[in-house]
Amino acid sequence: MSKQTVLVIDDERDIRELLTITLGRMELDVDAVGSVNEARSALANRRYDLCFTDMRLPDGSGQEIIELIAANHPDMPVAMITAYGNVDAAVNALKAGAFDFVSKPVDIHLLRRLVRTALKLSEERRAEAGSKGGPGADRLIGDSQAMAEVRSKIAKLARNQAPVYIGGESGVGKELVARLIHELGPRAPGAFVPVNCGAIPSELMESEFFGHRKGSFTGAHADKEGLFQAAQGGTLFLDEVAELPLHMQVKLLRAIQEKAVRPIGGRDEIPVDVRILSATHKNLAALVEEGLFRQDLFYRINVIELRVPPLRDRRGDVPALAEFILRQLASESGGAPGRLRADALAALEAYQFPGNVRELENILERAMAMCEGDTIEADDLMLPQRAAVAAPASPASPDAVAAQAGAPAPRVAATDGSLEDYISNIERDTIIKALEESRYNKTATAKKLGITFRALRYKLKKLGID
Repeated sequence: MSKQTVLVIDDERDIRELLTITLGRMELDVDAVGSVNEARSALANRRYDLCFTDMRLPDGSGQEIIELIAANHPDMPVAMITAYGNVDAAVNALKAGAFDFVSKPVDIHLLRRLVRTALKLSEERRAEAGSKGGPGADRLIGDSQAMAEVRSKIAKLARNQAPVYIGGESGVGKELVARLIHELGPRAPGAFVPVNCGAIPSELMESEFFGHRKGSFTGAHADKEGLFQAAQGGTLFLDEVAELPLHMQVKLLRAIQEKAVRPIGGRDEIPVDVRILSATHKNLAALVEEGLFRQDLFYRINVIELRVPPLRDRRGDVPALAEFILRQLASESGGAPGRLRADALAALEAYQFPGNVRELENILERAMAMCEGDTIEADDLMLPQRAAVAAPASPASPDAVAAQAGAPAPRVAATDGSLEDYISNIERDTIIKALEESRYNKTATAKKLGITFRALRYKLKKLGID
């Protein structure tokens, strides 16, 4: 079996020799040249599996090499060699299509990890990803032009190591997009570590992200690895990154730039090989303007932006999405898949979906509990009447309102957690009272409330009533 080949382009003899020796010990066949012209000639005469290029060359720049390879050898990963701390050059290289970057002086351990990751990119897999959206892309339901563009971008982004910022409203599926970028890329064998930045208490953030050493603070009874270490060789997904406090933004920026973390109480930094994907439903650029999010971190995580469209902008995908969700609900419950009547489907297609795909899932789950048999009618959806006229400003997903007096009350799109709790408490108290009056006979309770037995069973489960 022939060796995999690597092209090294650098005008410094010491760097060329270091890379040639290091890569040779990895049983790779290395060609090393010192100029753009020599690189053009080498690329024209031989096929390479990987390329390293310096940023500055005697007769041009590494940027030219990246653009040349992107145009003529799109399946070849190329990594930029940059001066230490030159983040701008690294970011520009990633935007131009570079797979990753390595800083001088070259860290041999990081270099070897980068090479192993890059060489996992097989031409066959990349071709499949480019033509079909890759394995796993079938989880992105919909044939609209908007979703076709998202699939195409995912396939391209999976091929490099650039930090990606995934924007979009709540409920559009940003974490699913992040998972697909991970699974379609060379880091797929590694861990995908999602973290909700808004769910970690501020005082615990540094320990959660970077780990700590035993005895470093009260309660640190043992060494603990952080999220960066847990994602080693894989992907760290920072969901709701806008929720990071400013002091943590500084530490995160350093970890991303230096590719190393220092646990609390630790003396030495630990090199980390992690790809960063981030997401939020907020407007990060506006937060930067307001001084609530660091501009340097914004540019570092937003090397490439991928916007996930809201469901109202791809209404043609609603029937396929609904069918998929109903099949999933049936497989979970063990029953037959629900069927949407024409009036129910028309109502869904006309609805604005402020909560996007997540809201569609909630609506259909509730409808399956409320409908007679397995046929869902428009009334079973319990859609807000006003929502079909104008899109609400809030992205929050609605929750059920208490069913009383023989029929469910109109659905309210909750925009405040306290309102949602208030409504749930009313519903819980009403059901418990009806249970007590019916001596805990569920059939009689459902009749008393004016709902089906199936709907009552759904509500008991949802509200945690035993």
